Amino acid sequence: MYSERVAKLLEENSIAVGNTIRVHTKDADFEGVLMPRPELGNDDILILKLSNGYNIGIQFGKLNGIEKLGSEKKSFAFPKTEAKANPKLPKLNLIYTGGTIGSKVDYSSGGVYMLTKPEELLYDVPELAAIANVEAESVMSIASEDMTYHEWQIIAKKAADALNKGSRGIVITHGTDTLHYTSAALSFMLQNPNAPVVLTGSQRSPDRGSSDAFMNLICSAHFATKGNAAEVGICMHSSMADNYCDFIRGTKVRKMHTSRRDAFKPVNNVPIARIAYDGAITYMSEYTKDGKAKNVKAKTDYEPRVALVKLYPNFDPGMIDYYTSKKYKGMIIEGTGLGHGPVSTGHKEYNILGSIKGAVDSGMVVGMTSQCLFGRVNDKVYRNLRLIRNAGVIYCEDMMPETAYVKLGWLLGNYKKDEAAKLLSTNLIGEITERSEIGFEVC
Repeated sequence: MYSERVAKLLEENSIAVGNTIRVHTKDADFEGVLMPRPELGNDDILILKLSNGYNIGIQFGKLNGIEKLGSEKKSFAFPKTEAKANPKLPKLNLIYTGGTIGSKVDYSSGGVYMLTKPEELLYDVPELAAIANVEAESVMSIASEDMTYHEWQIIAKKAADALNKGSRGIVITHGTDTLHYTSAALSFMLQNPNAPVVLTGSQRSPDRGSSDAFMNLICSAHFATKGNAAEVGICMHSSMADNYCDFIRGTKVRKMHTSRRDAFKPVNNVPIARIAYDGAITYMSEYTKDGKAKNVKAKTDYEPRVALVKLYPNFDPGMIDYYTSKKYKGMIIEGTGLGHGPVSTGHKEYNILGSIKGAVDSGMVVGMTSQCLFGRVNDKVYRNLRLIRNAGVIYCEDMMPETAYVKLGWLLGNYKKDEAAKLLSTNLIGEITERSEIGFEVC
């Protein structure tokens, strides 16, 4: 709610939230849509959404006048048009799951909400019609923080089915917060894909002038239909500018910034390819070539009782005991440096070695990664490392903690414990690189 004097001014001019208005100030005039006051905002500041998608706040004391230009916004009905198939273009399957890339402004609340129909997304990107014959399907419409392995299984089966029906490539729209978890899961679940499976999203919603949604989607479509890499990966902005997008292997990519458009960066790897807006593709590293497999399988069994635990000073070993008591099947530890943990501390209450042994003895598969992200763990350099290894912990080479976490859940869902333990530190699909030679600049 706006302040009493702002509310009175709006009422005197018959203005309601959602109306298009012109605001006169001492310095300039502004036109836009009146937005609700944010819950934590100053109730004496008028919030206006400009035509470029940005919001501005105008203090009541600076108002010289206000007038209504248009009535309340009504829900926009997207035209139901059927795209004519072009026999010269490849088939592209667009799997819609939600996220910021599929959202728009809710003028009643001032926030954004998820679209529910793929045509709502396609309406804003007419360029896709010149790239491919797009077959869009809305599988779900949820924020990525609400994703679970159940959704990974659904998406994997949909992608495999589309590839088996002759799709030249797949584009999956997804929220960014857990996008790298899903890309890792699909990388393991999709067995021998025969075309690119491209996940994409946006850091900024399509209603904003600085949105990255459209270029991300266009570059993803180009790579899905022209790219030679039969792999799962994420395609997002390579820099803050609208020049290129990078296609990064799904097990070697991570969200490294909360809001920048180039938030997704490769870790211990380089992008597979760089894609320009016009569809030009520059390959930057080795990849699995476009395959001829006619029967792509979705191996989607998954063991959810796997924990991801981060070590830190004063860590309570009881946290590990908790998962043991809950009969968890696996645990990935984010150790310090090369994969260290407090095992020789002078304070017995912080020594994790006994808890680790207890977890391994209970039948749990325990893996070690590094919270450094770049580089690899090594169980042979220092005494403490060897103590942890001798307790039964598996060192996971240069895998990111999130990738190791997803991989272990997938392994335990599809293999017996001993085989899963053996495969955890074995490279299956490019999640482990042979040598650590990659730099760590991320911005």
